[in-house]
Amino acid sequence: MSHKRIPKRKAAFAAGTVVALGAAAILLPNANASQDGSSNDAAAIAPKTLKATDASDLASQLQKALGDAFAGSYYDADSRQLVVNVISGDSNVVVQAKKAGAKVREVDNSLTELAAGAKTLKEEATIPGTAWAVDPRTNKILVTADSTVTGDRWNTLESTVKSLGSGMATVKKSAGTFKTFVSGGDAIFGGGARCSLGFNVTAGDGSPAFLTAGHCGVAAEQWSDTQDGQPIATVDQATFPGDGDFALVKYDDPATQAPSEVNVGGGQTVAISQAADAEVGLQVFRMGSTTGLADGQVLGLDATVNYPEGTVTGLIQTDVCAEPGDSGGSLFTQDGSAIGLTSGGSGDCTVGGETFFQPVTTALQAVGATLGAGDAAGGAGDQAGAGAGAGDEAGAGGDAGAGAGDQAGAGGDASASPGDEAGAGQEVGGDQAGGDVIGGEEAGNGAGDATGDAAGQSHN
Repeated sequence: MSHKRIPKRKAAFAAGTVVALGAAAILLPNANASQDGSSNDAAAIAPKTLKATDASDLASQLQKALGDAFAGSYYDADSRQLVVNVISGDSNVVVQAKKAGAKVREVDNSLTELAAGAKTLKEEATIPGTAWAVDPRTNKILVTADSTVTGDRWNTLESTVKSLGSGMATVKKSAGTFKTFVSGGDAIFGGGARCSLGFNVTAGDGSPAFLTAGHCGVAAEQWSDTQDGQPIATVDQATFPGDGDFALVKYDDPATQAPSEVNVGGGQTVAISQAADAEVGLQVFRMGSTTGLADGQVLGLDATVNYPEGTVTGLIQTDVCAEPGDSGGSLFTQDGSAIGLTSGGSGDCTVGGETFFQPVTTALQAVGATLGAGDAAGGAGDQAGAGAGAGDEAGAGGDAGAGAGDQAGAGGDASASPGDEAGAGQEVGGDQAGGDVIGGEEAGNGAGDATGDAAGQSHN
């Protein structure tokens, strides 16, 4: 996303990124038509074909309408339909959800039961290197442990999961290590750390600002658009660890031009028109100066991640790859919806892995900002709870406080981590072409070239 005060500046991404966006893009063309209802009863309750953002809106509406019978939802990208889980045995609820246009699936675990299970995990298995989120596709809690969770810690996690009862949770091992992706990126520099700008916003006082990762915001107070350059922005608010991973950074020059768009290189941009909530199954795109353009799907909402620096709650879990330098960068959709800010995860763009993102809607609401020129906080707030359900209790509020308290030195840790990885990030920036393949084309990015010219361009 272009964000800067220097209107004539253009990102010097490699042409591969542009080709990739053109092939992907324009990313999922024509995935937006809502099916017209037919006059006969059968067609009236047939699932509607929906674009992803409309599916998210419908899920939010059904969550409110169905109450305790609502047990989560996800987006089936192949059929372009919203699948809604309902508690078995209530035929009226099934009919109501079908009439609204959803495909209905009856399940056993309610959101309340899943939330209780996640609370138990929080209380008994808050172990660094673990994460959990409700997976509506399996109607279970998906628990992930990275490569550091071994011995007694693994035994504790496994026994806690078993104590929840059969059919409530599953555990999988990740080959990587959960960490914040803070150094090695292109865009903004501060205190020895290197991060990326996420989305331009308007602060509550009307001044231009941007969102980035909270672990970047606690690593340094002032940020520059060039390495060792003069600061151009100052952190106003930052949250990490705890109830999210986001920071509001205000441009020092009130005349800064901060367009609401994601710069994908070669002069091409994707206009960002709104902030939207993620839906499990949603196809999303991440732009990063280290790894270029990457895409994937949302796997879980309201995820709790136990980083070495502390527990962070309320995140989006995805299978989109990321690497050091992508922290804070933009997660967005084809139709120009801002979805998230890169937080951290495991793996890389060679072997894959899990990546977690801070929801943009909750970040906007928390800092009192609006997206771009003013789409925002209100709209974001309207959807801020969509699909939250179990996640709100599944480790959000309480987790955060505990994690933050236990990890009082998180700021120092975050600051140290960037320093540890800075060399690698700079090396990647110099000559790596991202290896993402979308639509059959390779998404390269030439991060090193972009470092000088694209100072705050919106990539991660």
